Amino acid sequence: MSPLDSPTMTPETAMTPGVTVITDDHGHHDSPTPIGFWIYLMSDCIIFGALFATYAVLGGGFAGGPGPKDLFEPGFVAIETALLLFSSITFGLAMLQADKGKLGGTTRWLIATGLFGAGFIGMELYEFRHLIHIGAGPDRSAFLSSFFALVGTHGLHVTGGLIWLITLVVQINMHGLNGPNMRRLGTLSMFWHFLDLIWIGVFSFVYLVRLV
Repeated sequence: MSPLDSPTMTPETAMTPGVTVITDDHGHHDSPTPIGFWIYLMSDCIIFGALFATYAVLGGGFAGGPGPKDLFEPGFVAIETALLLFSSITFGLAMLQADKGKLGGTTRWLIATGLFGAGFIGMELYEFRHLIHIGAGPDRSAFLSSFFALVGTHGLHVTGGLIWLITLVVQINMHGLNGPNMRRLGTLSMFWHFLDLIWIGVFSFVYLVRLV
């Protein structure tokens, strides 16, 4: 078997000019996450850091209006949080199936992830609609302005992640679990888990602390 027929390559071979990097039977390879994604993720950290800081400063400005204990229901928020956490688990299971080259299992777990994520967004939209309906919109007080900005920005990111997820499900079913699709799955997985971590911060800082 020639070096080009081997399913693995040494670092020296990979850096040799004119040698094409090949993959294993499933098309998997250890391509690094694109640097642009890391830059984007760092910019997101800055954005959410600024939003958390804004909420920390303005969160006590009720302007004579309702506060967290008047508006938030712990049970509702707990279910909302559970949906997003379950979506993180199912995404992890999808990645395990993808690493084994199982397209069907990967697709099923990704669809489950999408359903949990859609449920989370549905509950968030219901909460926003309810708050606006009772006169607790973002223009009511500094507290509500910072709340809608922080939670709404996170919700927009989850919505973007769902669109990305749907697109990727279509791609892997059209082209299989090849190298580029595995890299995209890994990148989306990091993004999705990042959003889960941000939500844990939102849940703890915005809901839990204010309700205790």
